[in-house]
Amino acid sequence: MTVEKPAMVPIATNRKALHDYFIEERYEAGIALLGTEVKALREGQVNLQDSFARIEDGNVVLHQCHISPYSHGARENHDPLRPRRLLLNRDEINRLAGKVQLKGLTLVPLSLYFKRGRAKVELGLARGKQRGDKRETLRRKAAEREVERAMKQSRRER
Repeated sequence: MTVEKPAMVPIATNRKALHDYFIEERYEAGIALLGTEVKALREGQVNLQDSFARIEDGNVVLHQCHISPYSHGARENHDPLRPRRLLLNRDEINRLAGKVQLKGLTLVPLSLYFKRGRAKVELGLARGKQRGDKRETLRRKAAEREVERAMKQSRRER
């Protein structure tokens, strides 16, 4: 009898990105990692908080993504903040380059997960929020929570 693993195993999410940006499109990209980085990811030692992606020389590169050194690694350990290449199709890179250049959008990593044993990054094509936009989002979420709470309460009273 074989036990099936879940298709996607989440490692880390960037909740701050959803607070600071409007996400217009989402892309899934592979990530080129070293062996000790993969082992550290499996331990869950990653922080996407201040990371961003940039298109450099026809490649998409992830910057400021902190993957802590592997706990059992010795001198072969990696640099925690090294730039990491993201693996996308040439057409996707060209499309992203055009949108980032013309529309003033930015590439922000939203989550990092394993899919069929491979590390993947969910990239968001994002537009920055102003302070008023952030407040509006918080008000909308609070109103939705209140509606849910009221509906749940009315179901209990029946």
